[in-house]
Amino acid sequence: MSAKKIILDCDPGHDDAIAILLTLSSPDVLQLLGITCVAGNVPLSLTTQNALNICELAERRDVPVYAGADRPLVRSLVTAESVHGQSGLDLPGNAHLPTAAIRLQEQHAVDFIIETLLLEHAGSVTLCATGPLTNVALAMRREPAIVERIYEIILMGGAAINPGNVTPAAEFNIYVDPHAADIVFRSGVSLTMMGLDVTHQVLVTTDRIEVIRGGGGNTARTAADLLTFYCRHDRKRYGIDGGPLHDPCVIAHLLDDGLFETRSVNVEVEVSSPLCLGQTVTDWWSVTDRPVNCNVAYAVDDETFFEQLATRLARLP
Repeated sequence: MSAKKIILDCDPGHDDAIAILLTLSSPDVLQLLGITCVAGNVPLSLTTQNALNICELAERRDVPVYAGADRPLVRSLVTAESVHGQSGLDLPGNAHLPTAAIRLQEQHAVDFIIETLLLEHAGSVTLCATGPLTNVALAMRREPAIVERIYEIILMGGAAINPGNVTPAAEFNIYVDPHAADIVFRSGVSLTMMGLDVTHQVLVTTDRIEVIRGGGGNTARTAADLLTFYCRHDRKRYGIDGGPLHDPCVIAHLLDDGLFETRSVNVEVEVSSPLCLGQTVTDWWSVTDRPVNCNVAYAVDDETFFEQLATRLARLP
């Protein structure tokens, strides 16, 4: 079978970085058409540089990286330096990332998404969204014709049953730009949601980090360093054995959809309530007549997930 064509829309961020590396390690399954960046975990100037640096780390200077929206559609930008550090990809001790030799593409990320979906690869591209959905919503709003040309969208965001992680009700990616998420969830595109219900089952323990560190080359060792820094926040916050590895779930699902169990339900995004802004209101038990619009992941084979992650990261230089 030919590789699946994808655009990775992200806001690196440590877990986005691992999602990028997992993608780059899997050219047998995934054809990465481009990386589009959005403001989220840190401002856009940092998410773009981080994406470039991760491609440099993996010695994949051929991957085009595009800058997109620098703020949400309506609200002011909320960022997450408390989790990811001031750079968005802080590392422990003396560890460091290489500085990218490649540069950003001149084309805006939204224009790249539109052009790719409308002209070059109509109907065959999966959008993998691991940050706020601003770029995707802007593309849909600017050129509605792309909606029916998207093969599917797999996104990290939301929560069906679990509480939120940035407010009592909302998950971070959706909360940062709920109005963009509302556009995407109402679009009619085939959606799969990797939310907190499943990502909090994928815990990066110390043992799992050391398996990644010991199994490959420089890239795998740096990935282990990234995960070491990233997990310190969630271990302290949640009092659990490891940090939830959110964004790579999107790529892992594409690589092996048998890892996850999903349920097809209605999901709507709250955009009005100050108390519940950004909540993904999920009709888990079909208590309304709202139409099904999303496949929501709720369970994962986490052992196999990490085995496959370590194996693939070991392929990188």
